[in-house]
Amino acid sequence: MSLEKRQIDIGINDSDRQQIAEGLSKLLADTYTLYLNTHNFHWNVTGPMFNTLHLMFMDQYTELWNSVDVIAERIRALDQFAIGSYKDFSHYSSVKDAPSNPPKAEVMISLLVEGHEAVIKTIRSIYGLVATASDQATEDMLTQRINVHEKTAWMLRSLLEK
Repeated sequence: MSLEKRQIDIGINDSDRQQIAEGLSKLLADTYTLYLNTHNFHWNVTGPMFNTLHLMFMDQYTELWNSVDVIAERIRALDQFAIGSYKDFSHYSSVKDAPSNPPKAEVMISLLVEGHEAVIKTIRSIYGLVATASDQATEDMLTQRINVHEKTAWMLRSLLEK
C-alpha cells in the first residue's frame, strides 16, 4: 500500500487555488493584526469610556480570534499552507500595527475603524477571483466576514460622533 499524497480534486484548478490562498493569506494577516491591535486597546484603554470600550474591545478581539482559525483552515482546505509567523503577517497585512503605548480612546477607536476598513478592502479585492473559480465556500466565508467588519466599523464610527 502506497502512502503517497492524494491529489486534491475539488473542481478548482491548482492555479486558482493558489491565487485564492494568496488572497486569503492577506486576509489572515489583516485579521490577525487587527486582532492584536484590538486586544492591545482592550488592555490599555483609559478614560471615561473605559468600561464600555474595555468590554466592546473584548467582544471584538474574541470574534477576530475565532475568525483567524476559519480563514487559516479554508486555506488548508484549498491544499495550501497557512502563514503563521509575525514576519509573514507583517509582510502580508495592510492593517497598520498599533503603537505599543496606545493613544487616547478616541484615537484607538479611529485606528480600529481604519483597520476594519482595510480588511473590508482586502476581502473585496479577492471576490472576483473566488467567483470566477466557482469557490462558493470561500465566497460564503468572505460574505460573512465582510458583514462583520462593516457592522463593527459602523459601530465604532458611531462612537466618534459628537
